[in-house]
Amino acid sequence: MLRRLIIMRHAKSSWDAPELGDQLRPLNKRGRHDAPAVADALTQIGWAPQWVFSSDAVRTRETIELMIPQFGDHVEVSFEPSFYLADEEAIMAALKLVPNEVHTVLVLGHNPGWQSAISYFTGQYVGLTTANAALLQCDSASWSEALRQRPWTLMDVIRPKEL
Repeated sequence: MLRRLIIMRHAKSSWDAPELGDQLRPLNKRGRHDAPAVADALTQIGWAPQWVFSSDAVRTRETIELMIPQFGDHVEVSFEPSFYLADEEAIMAALKLVPNEVHTVLVLGHNPGWQSAISYFTGQYVGLTTANAALLQCDSASWSEALRQRPWTLMDVIRPKEL
């Protein structure tokens, strides 16, 4: 079975209120536009996730809340405090919790850890700007087996500026 992993950076955040801590920054206008556009693109190519793990920062929460309507009601969403400024280790810990009948998972978080995670899984460098989503896949019987495989195949990178 194909295991598909979408590694996505949060949409563009606002810097209008510098007194807010980093975790409390909301999305700006462009971010509110880009998040559903990326969700539409994922859905159109058959990559709508069944499970989402997201950082609990305000900008990641707002990003996924704008995406969920395009994915439908079947999506399980989990907000992970450990995803704030995390790397591939946090992603791997989360993926160990995914039932094997789930084949597409989206992880939503922050750089530099998300770029590092893409390199870890694929062996390739991918620059991940805001609202970019890297689409990775591997063929394996289970998520635990998939986590031991290298490299995963980088299928595409969805960039809202190209939509």
